[in-house]
Amino acid sequence: MSFDAENKNYWENLRKGEKQALFALYNNTYSHLLRFGLKTCANDELVKDCITQLFLQLWNKHKQLNPVTNVTAYLFTALKHQLLDQLEIEQKIHSAIDNLAAESFGQELSYEDIIIQGQHDEEQKHRLQLAMKMLTPRQMEIVRLKFFEGLSYDQIAAQTSQSVKTTYNTIYDAIKILRKHLK
Repeated sequence: MSFDAENKNYWENLRKGEKQALFALYNNTYSHLLRFGLKTCANDELVKDCITQLFLQLWNKHKQLNPVTNVTAYLFTALKHQLLDQLEIEQKIHSAIDNLAAESFGQELSYEDIIIQGQHDEEQKHRLQLAMKMLTPRQMEIVRLKFFEGLSYDQIAAQTSQSVKTTYNTIYDAIKILRKHLK
């Protein structure tokens, strides 16, 4: 059976709710998705995270999945969208964090900067604060470790005494909440 035919078979079985088909599709396409993702984004941790998120989403929505002719192309496209969304969210988070940090450390903005960015920054800061309040204490801790301290998923898992998969899932859930409130 060819690579594409094999993936199509896994896809159809995934749609039927077969967990083993999800794992088989993941194992069969992971290295291809990783190489593809690294062409879009040089951050290997982010690419790995997005691949995991993609397959979690596929499983969560397996009943709504439509038949697909070219599963590999579908997964590449879905991963690219996942990466672009993630990069946009991280950029917004980092921007909001930078603004908050600048205020925390008492750095004053020039009068022109205040006029230009004032309203936008206040709105963004307010939205980020509201979104952060929606996170659980565990999610807030892991977001802090990932985005403020720059730890890898493995380091976060070791520091918080949880599995890497749980760390991925916690970050995924936290980002989903932040995305919802920052859009």
